[in-house]
Amino acid sequence: MKPGEEDLVYLYCVTEKAPELKWVEELVNRLHFVYHRDLYAVVSIASYDEFSEENLKRNLSDMGWIKIKVDIHERIIERIMEGACVVPFKFATLFNSEDSLKMNLEEHAEEFKENLRRLGDKEEWGVKVYCDTGRLRNSIVREDGEIFKIDREIDSTSSQGKAFFLKKKKEELMNMVVNKKLNEYGQDIFNRLREEGIEVRINKLLPKEVTERKDEMILNSAFLVGKGRVIAFISIVDILKAQYNTLGLFLDCTGPWPPYNFCQMKPANGGAH
Repeated sequence: MKPGEEDLVYLYCVTEKAPELKWVEELVNRLHFVYHRDLYAVVSIASYDEFSEENLKRNLSDMGWIKIKVDIHERIIERIMEGACVVPFKFATLFNSEDSLKMNLEEHAEEFKENLRRLGDKEEWGVKVYCDTGRLRNSIVREDGEIFKIDREIDSTSSQGKAFFLKKKKEELMNMVVNKKLNEYGQDIFNRLREEGIEVRINKLLPKEVTERKDEMILNSAFLVGKGRVIAFISIVDILKAQYNTLGLFLDCTGPWPPYNFCQMKPANGGAH
C-alpha cells in the first residue's frame, strides 16, 4: 500500500509479531502494517485534510473530534496488544511516507527490540486515588484528640469571640492534619502496590476539569506488572479500597493499558510536520 501524494502515514504501535488487524481495520482508512528489520509498524493512511500541521492544530481545538480520534487510536493499539507486546506511540504520530517510517525503524531497531524484550509478559496498570475531603475531615475530627477537644470547646462556649478564635485554630490545625494524612495515606498505598510492580511511575495529578469528579486526585500512578502477578496486584488494590473507603479515599484501578509510561524510546520524528 502506498499513500498518495497528499497522504500521511499515521503510526499506532510497533511489534515483533505480525499483528491481527481484522477486528479494527474498519475504524480507519487502510489500516495495515509496514515490515522492516523484523519489526511490524501498525499504520493507517491519514489525509492532509485532517492531519496536516495547520489542519491538525485547528482540529485539536475541537473536543468532539479529539475524543473520537483518540478513542480510535487507543482501540487499535489495545486490539493489537491482545496478541502481541507493543511499543505504543502517542496520538497523531505522523510520517510523510512509508520510506521515512522505515528509516525510523532502521535507526531505532535495537531500541524497539530492547523495549519489546523488556515489556514482554508484562502489563501496565494505572491506579488513581481520589479523596472526598469532607469525609476525611469528619474521620479526622473523630480520631484526632486535639481537634476533637477544640470541637467540644466550641460547642460549650457561650462567647462568640472565643468561638471565633477556636474555629480559626481548628481550621488551621485541620488543614495541617489533612495534608499530613493525605501524604501518609498516599505513600502507604503506593508502597504496598509497588511491592507487586516491576517498574513504577508517579504522574502529574489531574485537575477536576479533566477527571470530571467532585473529589480531588491525590495519587496518579502507573505500575508495570508481570502477567503472572496481575491477580495478586488487583487483590492488593481491593484490600486497600476496603481499608481506605471509610476515610474518604477511593482507588480507581484500570488496565491493562498500552505501556506508554514504561517505553524507553525517543519520540518518533517522521518529518510530517
